[in-house]
Amino acid sequence: MLPPTTVCELLKTCGGHDAATTGDVCQRFAHKLLQEVYEPSQGRSIDDVRADHWREAIQEAAGSDPGRDLAARCYRLWKETRLQLLALTPEVRGLLLELGRSYKLLLLTNGESQTQREKIRAVACEGLFSQVVVGGEHAEEKPAPSIFSHCFQLLAVRPQDCIMVGDSLHTDILGGINAGVRATVWVNGTGADLPEGPVKPDYTITSVLDLPKILEDFT
Repeated sequence: MLPPTTVCELLKTCGGHDAATTGDVCQRFAHKLLQEVYEPSQGRSIDDVRADHWREAIQEAAGSDPGRDLAARCYRLWKETRLQLLALTPEVRGLLLELGRSYKLLLLTNGESQTQREKIRAVACEGLFSQVVVGGEHAEEKPAPSIFSHCFQLLAVRPQDCIMVGDSLHTDILGGINAGVRATVWVNGTGADLPEGPVKPDYTITSVLDLPKILEDFT
């Protein structure tokens, strides 16, 4: 028999749960992930925390404690599947290679260190950037000015010589504005209207592949 390839299959074959229950479990886990607040100072790894998310989700949906083993297996399978799905398209990879010939590129991402480093390795993108900065490794994350100052120091550049590109208005764009960058570019992949509020990007594009058109304004 082949091993389960999805968490739902694992919950059905090893946990004895039906489709409705497995779906409920997955929804509960997703909710816990969105609400997650991770504190490294508590002495627990992010793996421990997320395995417990699965254990709690199963217990809430099924009404019984599955134990740590099944929860840990669910977490490992979910994590492996998630990392396998991460990838840069050839077009985006090519764009980064081309931009790297003329610009200093820095990847700045929020999040817990282990999780974000695993994603970076899975995508194999670290070599495309002059520097990579993970917010969870510093005292503050985007949109705090301090982490942007750290990035400017790493690249030995001034804020007014930088362009911030990102898909989050409240971390990327607001952070870039507060840090005093030359321009901000919002990657609005959904095509949604710009929400009402004080955060206004200088440019909006629907795909990062449109970035070269924006950069023409600065040559």
